Amino acid sequence: MVRLYSLLWWLAMPLALGRLWRRGAQEPGYRLHWNERLGLYGKRAANDEPHTIWVHAVSVGETRASEPLVEALLAAYPRSRILLTHMTPTGRATGKQLFGKHGARVVQSYLPYDTFSMVRRFIRHFEPRICILMETEVWPSLIACCNQVHVPVVLANARLSERSLRKAQRLGGLMRGAAQGIALVAAQTEADAGRVRSLGVTNVDVTGSIKFDVQVPPSALVLGAQLRAQVGARPVLLCASTREGEEELLLDAYQRALQAQVLPADVLLLLVPRHPQRFDAVAQMATQRGLAIERRSALARGDAVDPAVAVLLGDSMGEMFAYYALCDVAFIGGSLQPLGGQNLIEAAALGKPVLIGEHTFNFAQVTEDALAAGGALRIASADALMAQAARLLHDDGERLAMGARARDFAGQHKGATQRTLALLPALIPAAA
Repeated sequence: MVRLYSLLWWLAMPLALGRLWRRGAQEPGYRLHWNERLGLYGKRAANDEPHTIWVHAVSVGETRASEPLVEALLAAYPRSRILLTHMTPTGRATGKQLFGKHGARVVQSYLPYDTFSMVRRFIRHFEPRICILMETEVWPSLIACCNQVHVPVVLANARLSERSLRKAQRLGGLMRGAAQGIALVAAQTEADAGRVRSLGVTNVDVTGSIKFDVQVPPSALVLGAQLRAQVGARPVLLCASTREGEEELLLDAYQRALQAQVLPADVLLLLVPRHPQRFDAVAQMATQRGLAIERRSALARGDAVDPAVAVLLGDSMGEMFAYYALCDVAFIGGSLQPLGGQNLIEAAALGKPVLIGEHTFNFAQVTEDALAAGGALRIASADALMAQAARLLHDDGERLAMGARARDFAGQHKGATQRTLALLPALIPAAA
């Protein structure tokens, strides 16, 4: 099955490369480092590299989530380096931003396409002693190659929704064989652990979500305060990590709420699309609706946001913590449409009241826990979102109390990084 899967990858390679090139028209990073995606590297000097711990974080979310674990690994294994792999340019840029301070101790590369030959070249080149996949990344050829050369595979911060489980089960023996090749799974919740075990993984521990251990950078708080000074005293409703099909709903509901005098007349809508290639399209949506818009990328330090501006477009990378620090109420995107939702932990950690839609299957347990703790509210539509946001913006006491409950919720769930780290010594060779 794995051999057939690898062959299918080769047959699909022209399509994969063509898609990469097309995406590069909007995100130029997709047209860089193609040799890495094909498992092609320069000549490697013999015996001159330190012990390598490989962490795979596919994109921005996984890379940000990996930060506490990568920092803990660097501290626990001072003679080792981290090889950090990605699949997207934004993930790679986030990794550079987070870990560039460590110099040569953190090396970055794209993960090659999941064929035997490409993955084998990758492993021969970097010689990792362990492979740590973040969250949901299960690659059959990668796992098979690691098993062949006795590189243990760990799935850390693992989450598996019912929908993802059904997809894996449809792949039958291919995904079951890959799952059985994983030496250890550190799952976020008992429910995730049970679904992983149903695929045949035997060594599964529940460690919690590492995302609760992410530290808010002091620089983000400084930037948030700077942006708040530029915005002024007007209330700010943040719609974070929005996805295609959601921005239209949010902009239309925002206009209706203003016209009906539901929202405060001076409320600023801070809109942050999840994918940077959509920044221009979202800006155009606001302009087409006659809404005055300012782009974060055009906002120089010290410039005041004009009071006539209705929409501030968060078209920057690596500033989400600053946006959370700036806002009064935060909506987490990907949840108005059946897309599974996004991570609400960062907003909660900064003490912001969280609004979230009905579609949260990617973060089901953490969402339910936040709702139960009183730090989040579920809304059924964009209009309901505006109504709840208006209620909180008009009621300072309830807004601040809800934010405090969100912060307490985030603080109570810390510790997953150390619980995960405690499981690794049996798998990482003593030379580390």
